[in-house]
Amino acid sequence: MSRPLWAKDLPLDEELHRFTVGADPETDLHLLASDAAGSAAHARMLGETGFLAEAEARALVGALAGLRQEALRGELVILPEEEDGHTALEHALERRLGETGRRIHLARSRNDQVATALRLHMRDRALDLGAAMHAAARAFLDLAEREEATPLPGFTHLRKAMPATWGMWAAAFAEGLLEELEALPALWGRLDRCPLGAAAGFGAPVAVDRGLSASLLGFSRVQNSPMDVMNSRGRYEQALAAWVVSAAGTLEKALWDLNLYSTEAFGFVALPDAFTTGSSLMPQKRNPDALELARARCRELRGLAGLLGHLAGGLPSSYHRDHQLLKAPFVELLDKGEELFRITSRLLPGLKVDREACAGAITQELHAAARACRLAAEGQPFRDAYGQVAREIQDGTFRPESAVPVRLGLERTAESLASSASWIKERRAFLKTTYEQLFAWGAQ
Repeated sequence: MSRPLWAKDLPLDEELHRFTVGADPETDLHLLASDAAGSAAHARMLGETGFLAEAEARALVGALAGLRQEALRGELVILPEEEDGHTALEHALERRLGETGRRIHLARSRNDQVATALRLHMRDRALDLGAAMHAAARAFLDLAEREEATPLPGFTHLRKAMPATWGMWAAAFAEGLLEELEALPALWGRLDRCPLGAAAGFGAPVAVDRGLSASLLGFSRVQNSPMDVMNSRGRYEQALAAWVVSAAGTLEKALWDLNLYSTEAFGFVALPDAFTTGSSLMPQKRNPDALELARARCRELRGLAGLLGHLAGGLPSSYHRDHQLLKAPFVELLDKGEELFRITSRLLPGLKVDREACAGAITQELHAAARACRLAAEGQPFRDAYGQVAREIQDGTFRPESAVPVRLGLERTAESLASSASWIKERRAFLKTTYEQLFAWGAQ
Protein backbone atom coordinates (compact mmCIF):
# COMPACT_ATOMS: atom_id res chain seq x y z
CA MET A 1 0.00 0.00 0.00
CA SER A 2 1.21 3.50 -0.85
CA ARG A 3 2.30 5.45 2.21
CA PRO A 4 0.12 8.44 3.17
CA LEU A 5 1.90 11.80 3.18
CA TRP A 6 1.37 11.96 6.94
CA ALA A 7 2.61 8.40 7.72
CA LYS A 8 4.56 7.98 10.98
CA ASP A 9 5.02 4.17 10.96
CA LEU A 10 2.13 3.71 13.38
CA PRO A 11 -0.65 1.08 13.03
CA LEU A 12 -3.41 1.98 10.55
CA ASP A 13 -6.86 0.40 10.59
CA GLU A 14 -7.73 -0.39 6.97
CA GLU A 15 -11.48 0.15 7.34
CA LEU A 16 -10.91 3.43 9.14
CA HIS A 17 -8.49 4.43 6.38
CA ARG A 18 -11.13 3.78 3.70
CA PHE A 19 -13.64 5.77 5.73
CA THR A 20 -11.37 8.79 6.04
CA VAL A 21 -10.30 8.69 2.39
CA GLY A 22 -13.92 8.61 1.24
CA ALA A 23 -14.57 9.84 -2.31
CA ASP A 24 -11.34 11.84 -2.60
CA PRO A 25 -9.66 9.62 -5.23
CA GLU A 26 -12.60 10.29 -7.57
CA THR A 27 -13.42 13.87 -6.58
CA ASP A 28 -9.81 15.08 -6.66
CA LEU A 29 -9.53 14.17 -10.34
CA HIS A 30 -11.45 17.39 -10.96
CA LEU A 31 -8.84 19.35 -8.97
CA LEU A 32 -5.60 17.78 -10.21
CA ALA A 33 -4.87 20.36 -12.92
CA SER A 34 -5.43 23.21 -10.46
CA ASP A 35 -3.40 21.42 -7.80
CA ALA A 36 -0.51 21.09 -10.26
CA ALA A 37 -0.64 24.82 -11.02
CA GLY A 38 -0.69 25.75 -7.34
CA SER A 39 2.21 23.38 -6.68
CA ALA A 40 4.19 24.90 -9.56
CA ALA A 41 3.74 28.39 -8.12
CA HIS A 42 4.86 27.11 -4.72
CA ALA A 43 7.94 25.40 -6.18
CA ARG A 44 8.88 28.45 -8.22
CA MET A 45 8.46 30.69 -5.16
CA LEU A 46 10.73 28.37 -3.17
CA GLY A 47 13.33 28.55 -5.93
CA GLU A 48 13.21 32.31 -6.33
CA THR A 49 13.44 32.90 -2.57
CA GLY A 50 16.35 30.49 -2.07
CA PHE A 51 14.59 27.73 -0.14
CA LEU A 52 15.24 25.37 -3.03
CA ALA A 53 18.12 25.27 -5.48
CA GLU A 54 16.98 26.98 -8.66
CA ALA A 55 17.71 23.90 -10.76
CA GLU A 56 15.50 21.77 -8.51
CA ALA A 57 12.71 24.33 -8.52
CA ARG A 58 12.81 24.56 -12.32
CA ALA A 59 12.72 20.76 -12.56
CA LEU A 60 9.68 20.65 -10.30
CA VAL A 61 7.85 23.31 -12.34
CA GLY A 62 8.70 21.50 -15.57
CA ALA A 63 7.44 18.17 -14.24
CA LEU A 64 4.27 19.80 -12.92
CA ALA A 65 3.63 21.35 -16.33
CA GLY A 66 3.56 17.86 -17.82
CA LEU A 67 1.40 16.52 -15.00
CA ARG A 68 -1.06 19.35 -15.45
CA GLN A 69 -1.46 18.54 -19.13
CA GLU A 70 -1.99 14.88 -18.27
CA ALA A 71 -4.66 15.91 -15.78
CA LEU A 72 -6.42 18.12 -18.34
CA ARG A 73 -6.47 15.21 -20.79
CA GLY A 74 -7.84 12.89 -18.11
CA GLU A 75 -4.74 10.71 -18.21
CA LEU A 76 -3.48 11.33 -14.68
CA VAL A 77 -5.01 8.88 -12.23
CA ILE A 78 -5.27 8.59 -8.47
CA LEU A 79 -4.62 5.00 -7.46
CA PRO A 80 -7.00 3.35 -4.98
CA GLU A 81 -4.22 3.07 -2.42
CA GLU A 82 -3.51 6.81 -2.68
CA GLU A 83 -5.53 9.06 -0.41
CA ASP A 84 -6.07 12.06 -2.62
CA GLY A 85 -4.79 14.18 -5.48
CA HIS A 86 -2.03 15.69 -3.33
CA THR A 87 -0.55 12.25 -2.74
CA ALA A 88 -0.86 11.31 -6.41
CA LEU A 89 0.97 14.48 -7.50
CA GLU A 90 3.75 14.11 -4.98
CA HIS A 91 4.26 10.45 -5.86
CA ALA A 92 4.33 11.34 -9.56
CA LEU A 93 7.00 13.97 -8.86
CA GLU A 94 9.04 11.42 -6.90
CA ARG A 95 8.86 8.96 -9.80
CA ARG A 96 10.02 11.63 -12.26
CA LEU A 97 12.54 13.53 -10.13
CA GLY A 98 13.50 11.25 -7.27
CA GLU A 99 14.66 13.08 -4.15
CA THR A 100 13.79 16.46 -5.70
CA GLY A 101 10.15 15.45 -5.85
CA ARG A 102 10.18 14.98 -2.09
CA ARG A 103 11.15 18.63 -1.54
CA ILE A 104 7.93 20.17 -2.94
CA HIS A 105 6.10 20.24 0.39
CA LEU A 106 8.51 22.56 2.19
CA ALA A 107 6.54 25.31 4.03
CA ARG A 108 3.22 23.96 2.78
CA SER A 109 0.33 22.01 4.30
CA ARG A 110 -2.32 20.00 2.55
CA ASN A 111 -4.67 22.57 4.10
CA ASP A 112 -3.46 25.52 2.03
CA GLN A 113 -2.71 23.21 -0.89
CA VAL A 114 -6.36 22.16 -1.22
CA ALA A 115 -7.61 25.70 -0.54
CA THR A 116 -5.43 26.94 -3.40
CA ALA A 117 -6.48 24.16 -5.77
CA LEU A 118 -10.12 24.85 -5.01
CA ARG A 119 -9.72 28.60 -5.49
CA LEU A 120 -8.05 28.06 -8.88
CA HIS A 121 -10.73 25.54 -9.84
CA MET A 122 -13.44 28.01 -8.83
CA ARG A 123 -11.98 30.71 -11.06
CA ASP A 124 -11.94 28.38 -14.07
CA ARG A 125 -15.39 26.95 -13.42
CA ALA A 126 -16.93 30.37 -12.79
CA LEU A 127 -15.89 31.33 -16.32
CA ASP A 128 -17.20 28.03 -17.72
CA LEU A 129 -20.52 28.59 -15.99
CA GLY A 130 -20.60 32.20 -17.13
CA ALA A 131 -20.10 31.09 -20.74
CA ALA A 132 -22.89 28.51 -20.40
CA MET A 133 -25.22 31.10 -18.84
CA HIS A 134 -24.39 33.50 -21.65
CA ALA A 135 -25.23 30.86 -24.27
CA ALA A 136 -28.62 30.28 -22.61
CA ALA A 137 -29.30 34.02 -22.33
CA ARG A 138 -28.37 34.53 -25.98
CA ALA A 139 -30.71 31.68 -26.99
CA PHE A 140 -33.58 33.37 -25.11
CA LEU A 141 -32.74 36.66 -26.80
CA ASP A 142 -32.70 35.00 -30.23
CA LEU A 143 -36.16 33.61 -29.50
CA ALA A 144 -37.33 37.07 -28.40
CA GLU A 145 -36.04 38.60 -31.63
CA ARG A 146 -37.57 35.83 -33.76
CA GLU A 147 -41.01 35.98 -32.11
CA GLU A 148 -40.99 39.57 -30.88
CA ALA A 149 -44.56 40.38 -31.92
CA THR A 150 -46.09 36.88 -31.68
CA PRO A 151 -49.06 37.08 -29.27
CA LEU A 152 -48.97 35.09 -26.04
CA PRO A 153 -51.42 35.35 -23.15
CA GLY A 154 -49.87 36.68 -19.97
CA PHE A 155 -50.80 34.64 -16.91
CA THR A 156 -51.08 35.35 -13.21
CA HIS A 157 -52.17 32.59 -10.81
CA LEU A 158 -52.03 30.33 -13.91
CA ARG A 159 -55.09 32.24 -15.22
CA LYS A 160 -55.07 34.43 -18.32
CA ALA A 161 -54.48 38.05 -17.33
CA MET A 162 -53.33 40.44 -20.08
CA PRO A 163 -51.98 40.21 -23.62
CA ALA A 164 -48.25 39.63 -23.92
CA THR A 165 -45.91 38.36 -26.62
CA TRP A 166 -43.37 35.60 -26.99
CA GLY A 167 -40.82 38.36 -27.36
CA MET A 168 -41.76 39.70 -23.94
CA TRP A 169 -41.64 36.19 -22.43
CA ALA A 170 -38.24 35.24 -23.84
CA ALA A 171 -36.69 38.66 -23.16
CA ALA A 172 -37.59 38.28 -19.48
CA PHE A 173 -35.36 35.22 -19.16
CA ALA A 174 -32.58 36.74 -21.25
CA GLU A 175 -32.52 39.70 -18.86
CA GLY A 176 -32.75 37.50 -15.78
CA LEU A 177 -29.65 35.58 -16.85
CA LEU A 178 -27.96 38.81 -17.89
CA GLU A 179 -28.36 40.07 -14.33
CA GLU A 180 -26.53 36.96 -13.10
CA LEU A 181 -23.77 37.53 -15.66
CA GLU A 182 -23.41 41.11 -14.46
CA ALA A 183 -22.85 39.73 -10.94
CA LEU A 184 -19.97 37.53 -12.13
CA PRO A 185 -17.19 40.18 -11.95
CA ALA A 186 -18.06 40.87 -8.31
CA LEU A 187 -18.01 37.15 -7.56
CA TRP A 188 -14.66 36.89 -9.33
CA GLY A 189 -13.44 39.71 -7.07
CA ARG A 190 -14.28 37.61 -4.01
CA LEU A 191 -12.29 34.69 -5.43
CA ASP A 192 -9.36 36.91 -6.41
CA ARG A 193 -7.23 36.39 -3.29
CA CYS A 194 -4.56 33.74 -2.90
CA PRO A 195 -4.64 31.34 0.08
CA LEU A 196 -1.24 29.75 -0.69
CA GLY A 197 1.27 30.22 2.12
CA ALA A 198 -1.26 29.92 4.93
CA ALA A 199 0.14 26.42 5.58
CA ALA A 200 -1.96 24.68 8.25
CA GLY A 201 -3.72 27.92 9.09
CA PHE A 202 -1.10 29.63 11.20
CA GLY A 203 1.35 30.76 8.54
CA ALA A 204 4.42 29.03 7.15
CA PRO A 205 7.22 28.33 9.67
CA VAL A 206 9.72 30.00 7.30
CA ALA A 207 9.54 33.38 5.57
CA VAL A 208 7.91 32.46 2.25
CA ASP A 209 6.92 35.16 -0.25
CA ARG A 210 3.13 34.90 -0.38
CA GLY A 211 2.87 37.92 -2.66
CA LEU A 212 5.07 36.21 -5.25
CA SER A 213 2.96 33.04 -5.11
CA ALA A 214 -0.20 35.09 -5.59
CA SER A 215 1.24 36.98 -8.54
CA LEU A 216 2.45 33.79 -10.24
CA LEU A 217 -1.10 32.39 -10.08
CA GLY A 218 -2.74 35.58 -11.36
CA PHE A 219 -4.30 36.70 -8.09
CA SER A 220 -4.39 40.43 -7.47
CA ARG A 221 -3.87 40.01 -3.72
CA VAL A 222 -3.08 37.62 -0.90
CA GLN A 223 -5.70 36.33 1.49
CA ASN A 224 -3.78 37.88 4.36
CA SER A 225 -5.00 36.05 7.43
CA PRO A 226 -3.84 32.42 7.41
CA MET A 227 -6.57 31.57 9.91
CA ASP A 228 -9.18 33.14 7.65
CA VAL A 229 -7.95 30.88 4.86
CA MET A 230 -9.10 27.92 6.92
CA ASN A 231 -12.24 29.68 8.15
CA SER A 232 -13.17 30.40 4.54
CA ARG A 233 -13.45 26.72 3.60
CA GLY A 234 -17.07 26.50 2.49
CA ARG A 235 -17.54 30.26 2.27
CA TYR A 236 -16.41 30.65 -1.31
CA GLU A 237 -18.06 27.38 -2.32
CA GLN A 238 -21.37 28.67 -0.97
CA ALA A 239 -20.96 32.02 -2.73
CA LEU A 240 -20.38 30.36 -6.09
CA ALA A 241 -23.15 27.83 -5.46
CA ALA A 242 -25.62 30.59 -4.54
CA TRP A 243 -24.88 32.32 -7.86
CA VAL A 244 -25.51 29.12 -9.81
CA VAL A 245 -28.69 28.36 -7.87
CA SER A 246 -30.02 31.88 -8.42
CA ALA A 247 -29.54 31.59 -12.18
CA ALA A 248 -31.11 28.14 -12.15
CA GLY A 249 -34.12 29.62 -10.37
CA THR A 250 -34.62 31.92 -13.36
CA LEU A 251 -34.41 28.97 -15.75
CA GLU A 252 -36.81 26.92 -13.66
CA LYS A 253 -39.69 29.28 -14.43
CA ALA A 254 -39.00 29.10 -18.16
CA LEU A 255 -38.81 25.31 -18.07
CA TRP A 256 -42.10 25.17 -16.18
CA ASP A 257 -43.78 27.46 -18.72
CA LEU A 258 -42.53 25.47 -21.69
CA ASN A 259 -43.78 22.25 -20.12
CA LEU A 260 -47.18 23.89 -19.71
CA TYR A 261 -47.33 25.69 -23.06
CA SER A 262 -46.35 22.54 -24.98
CA THR A 263 -49.21 20.44 -23.56
CA GLU A 264 -52.20 19.57 -25.75
CA ALA A 265 -54.36 21.79 -23.53
CA PHE A 266 -52.34 24.88 -24.49
CA GLY A 267 -50.66 23.99 -27.76
CA PHE A 268 -48.68 27.23 -27.91
CA VAL A 269 -45.33 25.62 -28.74
CA ALA A 270 -43.94 22.30 -29.95
CA LEU A 271 -40.73 20.89 -28.54
CA PRO A 272 -38.01 19.65 -30.90
CA ASP A 273 -38.29 15.90 -31.38
CA ALA A 274 -34.68 15.42 -30.35
CA PHE A 275 -35.55 16.72 -26.86
CA THR A 276 -38.51 14.39 -26.26
CA THR A 277 -38.74 10.67 -25.58
CA GLY A 278 -41.44 8.05 -26.09
CA SER A 279 -43.54 5.85 -23.90
CA SER A 280 -42.62 2.19 -23.50
CA LEU A 281 -46.35 1.33 -23.79
CA MET A 282 -48.22 4.08 -25.66
CA PRO A 283 -47.04 4.43 -29.28
CA GLN A 284 -48.43 7.96 -29.68
CA LYS A 285 -46.65 9.56 -26.73
CA ARG A 286 -43.82 12.09 -26.97
CA ASN A 287 -42.78 13.06 -23.45
CA PRO A 288 -40.95 16.26 -22.42
CA ASP A 289 -38.36 14.37 -20.40
CA ALA A 290 -35.54 16.84 -21.08
CA LEU A 291 -37.65 19.74 -19.80
CA GLU A 292 -38.81 17.83 -16.76
CA LEU A 293 -35.33 16.63 -15.85
CA ALA A 294 -33.93 20.12 -16.36
CA ARG A 295 -36.66 21.48 -14.09
CA ALA A 296 -35.79 18.85 -11.48
CA ARG A 297 -32.12 19.74 -11.88
CA CYS A 298 -32.90 23.25 -10.59
CA ARG A 299 -34.23 21.75 -7.38
CA GLU A 300 -31.32 19.32 -7.22
CA LEU A 301 -28.91 22.26 -7.33
CA ARG A 302 -30.71 23.90 -4.43
CA GLY A 303 -30.36 20.65 -2.50
CA LEU A 304 -26.61 20.46 -3.17
CA ALA A 305 -26.20 24.10 -2.14
CA GLY A 306 -28.11 23.35 1.06
CA LEU A 307 -25.81 20.41 1.75
CA LEU A 308 -22.79 22.71 1.42
CA GLY A 309 -24.32 25.03 3.98
CA HIS A 310 -24.94 22.21 6.42
CA LEU A 311 -21.42 20.81 6.03
CA ALA A 312 -19.70 24.18 6.37
CA GLY A 313 -21.81 25.39 9.28
CA GLY A 314 -21.64 24.56 12.96
CA LEU A 315 -17.85 24.42 13.21
CA PRO A 316 -15.36 26.38 15.30
CA SER A 317 -12.56 28.30 13.61
CA SER A 318 -9.54 26.80 11.83
CA TYR A 319 -9.34 23.60 9.82
CA HIS A 320 -11.45 20.50 10.47
CA ARG A 321 -11.66 17.24 8.53
CA ASP A 322 -15.36 17.96 7.99
CA HIS A 323 -14.20 20.28 5.19
CA GLN A 324 -13.20 17.26 3.11
CA LEU A 325 -16.87 16.43 2.53
CA LEU A 326 -17.49 19.82 0.89
CA LYS A 327 -15.59 18.87 -2.25
CA ALA A 328 -17.82 16.19 -3.77
CA PRO A 329 -21.17 18.06 -3.65
CA PHE A 330 -19.46 21.27 -4.75
CA VAL A 331 -17.88 19.68 -7.81
CA GLU A 332 -21.18 17.97 -8.58
CA LEU A 333 -23.09 21.25 -8.31
CA LEU A 334 -20.77 23.06 -10.71
CA ASP A 335 -20.85 20.28 -13.28
CA LYS A 336 -24.61 19.83 -13.15
CA GLY A 337 -25.20 23.58 -13.23
CA GLU A 338 -23.13 24.00 -16.37
CA GLU A 339 -24.94 21.07 -18.01
CA LEU A 340 -28.30 22.67 -17.19
CA PHE A 341 -27.45 25.95 -18.89
CA ARG A 342 -25.94 24.21 -21.91
CA ILE A 343 -28.91 21.94 -22.49
CA THR A 344 -31.22 24.96 -22.30
CA SER A 345 -29.23 26.83 -24.94
CA ARG A 346 -29.50 23.79 -27.24
CA LEU A 347 -33.23 23.32 -26.67
CA LEU A 348 -34.49 26.85 -27.34
CA PRO A 349 -33.52 27.22 -31.02
CA GLY A 350 -35.65 24.17 -31.89
CA LEU A 351 -38.90 25.45 -30.37
CA LYS A 352 -41.75 25.83 -32.87
CA VAL A 353 -44.26 28.46 -31.84
CA ASP A 354 -47.83 27.94 -33.11
CA ARG A 355 -48.63 31.55 -33.87
CA GLU A 356 -52.24 30.81 -34.81
CA ALA A 357 -52.94 29.00 -31.55
CA CYS A 358 -51.30 31.78 -29.56
CA ALA A 359 -53.28 34.50 -31.32
CA GLY A 360 -56.50 32.56 -30.77
CA ALA A 361 -55.81 32.42 -27.03
CA ILE A 362 -55.85 36.23 -26.78
CA THR A 363 -59.53 36.41 -25.86
CA GLN A 364 -61.40 39.70 -25.49
CA GLU A 365 -61.37 39.96 -21.70
CA LEU A 366 -57.54 40.15 -21.71
CA HIS A 367 -57.94 43.73 -23.01
CA ALA A 368 -60.00 44.81 -20.00
CA ALA A 369 -57.12 46.59 -18.24
CA ALA A 370 -56.27 48.49 -21.42
CA ARG A 371 -59.82 49.82 -21.73
CA ALA A 372 -60.00 50.77 -18.04
CA CYS A 373 -56.69 52.66 -18.35
CA ARG A 374 -57.87 54.51 -21.48
CA LEU A 375 -61.08 55.62 -19.74
CA ALA A 376 -59.03 56.82 -16.76
CA ALA A 377 -56.60 58.65 -19.07
CA GLU A 378 -59.61 60.50 -20.54
CA GLY A 379 -60.51 61.83 -17.08
CA GLN A 380 -62.61 59.18 -15.36
CA PRO A 381 -61.40 58.09 -11.90
CA PHE A 382 -59.70 54.73 -12.35
CA ARG A 383 -61.89 52.91 -9.84
CA ASP A 384 -64.99 54.12 -11.70
CA ALA A 385 -63.47 53.04 -15.00
CA TYR A 386 -62.55 49.68 -13.45
CA GLY A 387 -66.15 49.16 -12.32
CA GLN A 388 -67.56 50.22 -15.69
CA VAL A 389 -65.41 47.74 -17.59
CA ALA A 390 -66.31 44.96 -15.12
CA ARG A 391 -70.01 45.62 -15.78
CA GLU A 392 -69.45 45.68 -19.54
CA ILE A 393 -67.82 42.26 -19.39
CA GLN A 394 -70.66 40.90 -17.27
CA ASP A 395 -73.48 42.23 -19.51
CA GLY A 396 -71.73 41.40 -22.80
CA THR A 397 -71.22 44.98 -24.04
CA PHE A 398 -67.42 45.02 -23.61
CA ARG A 399 -65.43 46.03 -26.67
CA PRO A 400 -61.68 45.39 -26.44
CA GLU A 401 -59.05 48.07 -26.92
CA SER A 402 -55.43 47.34 -27.68
CA ALA A 403 -52.78 48.40 -25.19
CA VAL A 404 -49.76 50.45 -26.20
CA PRO A 405 -47.07 47.96 -27.32
CA VAL A 406 -44.35 47.38 -24.73
CA ARG A 407 -40.88 48.35 -25.89
CA LEU A 408 -38.65 45.39 -25.16
CA GLY A 409 -35.28 47.10 -25.62
CA LEU A 410 -33.76 43.97 -27.16
CA GLU A 411 -30.87 45.97 -28.61
CA ARG A 412 -29.77 47.07 -25.13
CA THR A 413 -29.97 43.51 -23.87
CA ALA A 414 -27.87 42.32 -26.81
CA GLU A 415 -25.23 44.99 -26.10
CA SER A 416 -25.05 44.03 -22.43
CA LEU A 417 -24.74 40.34 -23.27
CA ALA A 418 -21.92 41.13 -25.69
CA SER A 419 -20.16 43.07 -22.95
CA SER A 420 -20.45 40.11 -20.57
CA ALA A 421 -19.10 37.76 -23.22
CA SER A 422 -16.11 40.06 -23.74
CA TRP A 423 -15.35 40.11 -20.02
CA ILE A 424 -15.39 36.30 -19.88
CA LYS A 425 -13.14 36.11 -22.94
CA GLU A 426 -10.68 38.58 -21.40
CA ARG A 427 -10.53 36.65 -18.13
CA ARG A 428 -9.93 33.39 -20.00
CA ALA A 429 -7.10 34.98 -21.96
CA PHE A 430 -5.62 36.37 -18.74
CA LEU A 431 -5.60 32.93 -17.08
CA LYS A 432 -4.15 31.30 -20.18
CA THR A 433 -1.28 33.80 -20.21
CA THR A 434 -0.79 33.42 -16.45
CA TYR A 435 -0.34 29.66 -16.68
CA GLU A 436 1.88 29.90 -19.75
CA GLN A 437 4.21 32.32 -17.95
CA LEU A 438 4.18 30.22 -14.76
CA PHE A 439 5.20 27.00 -16.48
CA ALA A 440 7.59 28.60 -18.99
CA TRP A 441 10.01 29.14 -16.10
CA GLY A 442 10.35 25.38 -15.75
CA ALA A 443 11.29 24.97 -19.41
CA GLN A 444 14.29 27.34 -19.26
